[in-house]
Amino acid sequence: MRVRNNIYGLVIMSMLFAAVPSAYGVSKEIIQLQTQVQTLSDQVARLQQSLDERMGVLRNLVEQSTDSVNKMSVAVNELQQKSQAQSSDTNSRLEQVSGQVQSLHDTVDELKARLAKITKQLDDMQQGGQNIAAGQPGMAAVPPTVGGGNAAAASAPPPDVLYNNALRDYNAGKYDLSSQEFSDYLKYYETTDRAGDAQFYLADIEYRQGNFDAAVKDYDKVLEQYPGGSKASAAQLKKGYALLELGQREAGVRELNSLIARYPRSVEAAQARDRLKRLGVTASAPPPPKSKPH
Repeated sequence: MRVRNNIYGLVIMSMLFAAVPSAYGVSKEIIQLQTQVQTLSDQVARLQQSLDERMGVLRNLVEQSTDSVNKMSVAVNELQQKSQAQSSDTNSRLEQVSGQVQSLHDTVDELKARLAKITKQLDDMQQGGQNIAAGQPGMAAVPPTVGGGNAAAASAPPPDVLYNNALRDYNAGKYDLSSQEFSDYLKYYETTDRAGDAQFYLADIEYRQGNFDAAVKDYDKVLEQYPGGSKASAAQLKKGYALLELGQREAGVRELNSLIARYPRSVEAAQARDRLKRLGVTASAPPPPKSKPH
């Protein structure tokens, strides 16, 4: 019995001694796993820190890029506005220069007429002096007043003086005074060569003052009553502009295309094409040249 107990004790002791290395091996593996987990945790923390730093850098780059894009957008908008303003200013100056050129042509023509008149008066005076020297009584006849031939026309200033005064005031920007003078010219000298020009300047004064409805009607008078006058093409151009200012786009485009078809090689036709281009409208093609008969 005692032997058996001793055997049991030996077995138990051997089992305990066998279990000790196994427990020691498990504890070592756990420590290794804990070490690896800690290492991985440290690596994850460092990776997270690196990612945070890179995200911060990327965020700064994105913000800088956004600021640059916004600045570029503002710069582009400013350039576009400046371009539009310059284009509008250029067109306004072009119209002003065109009007001044027309006025210069009128002034030159008037100077030529006045020189011709003065030359004729000098010739008459010379002829009268020769008659007096030859012992023949009489004086050179005073040239009759050009005009309507009634009492009102006789009391009015000479046509060239009245027209030149009106044109001078128009160029000086004295539109109210100039309008009255051109109206007087048409009142007294409506059948002269300059009547159509006076009617044009009346319409142009209304256009410059923003009275586009009245301007369209007076431009029509130029086109209807003086179709062969020197201001016909300019009147049709400005009528088209006035219609566009009134918001009548279709009528304005039609008028400009009609001008191009009627006066394809004129300065006004070039201005009409430019205006249609800015409106996004294709100008009508000029008619083909007529073939010469064989």
